[in-house]
Amino acid sequence: MAQYVVGMQMEKKEKFYFIREKESMDIVLLPSKYLMHKKRSKISPNTIRRSAFALSYYLNFMDENQLHLENVYQMKYAEQHEHFTDFLIWLKAGEHSREDYSKLPNNETCNAYLKEVFRFYNFMERENGQKESLKVLSDAQLIVRNSIGVRRVLNRKSFHGYLKEKGHQGKTIEQDKIVSLLQECANCRDQVLLLLLAETGFRIGELLGIRYAEDIDYKNHSLYVHFREDNENDARAKNAEFRRAKISEATFEILMFYIEDYKELILKQEYLFINVSGDYVGKPFKTSGVYAMLRRLERKTGIKASPHMLRHYFANARRKDGWKLELISQALGHRNIETTMKYLNITDEELIKVSDEFYSRHQAMYGVQDLL
Repeated sequence: MAQYVVGMQMEKKEKFYFIREKESMDIVLLPSKYLMHKKRSKISPNTIRRSAFALSYYLNFMDENQLHLENVYQMKYAEQHEHFTDFLIWLKAGEHSREDYSKLPNNETCNAYLKEVFRFYNFMERENGQKESLKVLSDAQLIVRNSIGVRRVLNRKSFHGYLKEKGHQGKTIEQDKIVSLLQECANCRDQVLLLLLAETGFRIGELLGIRYAEDIDYKNHSLYVHFREDNENDARAKNAEFRRAKISEATFEILMFYIEDYKELILKQEYLFINVSGDYVGKPFKTSGVYAMLRRLERKTGIKASPHMLRHYFANARRKDGWKLELISQALGHRNIETTMKYLNITDEELIKVSDEFYSRHQAMYGVQDLL
């Protein structure tokens, strides 16, 4: 049975996460302090929530093995390495969530939990002013470039024991499938949501945070992303950044139709997307509602879709239309251009085609004919 659980408290519409002992209800100080640090660092509530669960899993793993945090520092390298790989195996086996063994985490999720644990250790070392760090973490340098090509070198701590990952699949969705989904939508709100995801490349949190009176340029048919911490539906713009996207005339028309159709509900609050039926009618639409809508569409059409797949569609459609990589990266709100590269589904056939075209234009570039 889990000894440590995640708690959440609402204060003035803000969520505060903490770790507590299940029996005594006492708050576990250091992990909770770490979560508060993330809150003050403007990390999104959903990310902090995931961090809280990662730490609770690790603390339960430690409890099962009768270990305390300070014991880990006393371990030798091999023992420490085994300790953290055992945690990954424990997660992979579903021991962190024994109520439901049917949903075992993939390798990427297990690794993400461990990375959060390492970030917690790093925080603890800084908080306590201790010089000793984990033996299994080695220094590594990561070279990244932002959307305008500026090169930066980041110093990271690396662990050589993560589970093997499949790598970024760049899963996208085809245009004809988007059309099929649009035709089966239950209402125009769902249609507008799918269209804006496909035409703006916005993250779902960014789109749900749009306020109809502040974030839409009705004259120029543009939408804006603003970073806000007080969105009622917990929507949050990643990287605390401002962006703008222009939409097509056709999509703007259906957007206006949606606003007109549901104006009595929309005008009673601030957000563009609202619940149009059910117990929460008129309340801001949440991410959970979006995924529930997509699951309903999947049952009707057999087409699996997600907001992130539509974001990938946006990137690939713009690449095929000739957009420069830097523009796509900026439109997606990526800090590093390498991240944008992972979105683009470039096939071997495309590479061969552009190579043929290049050589047909530059056949004599090396003067090979003179060598024969």
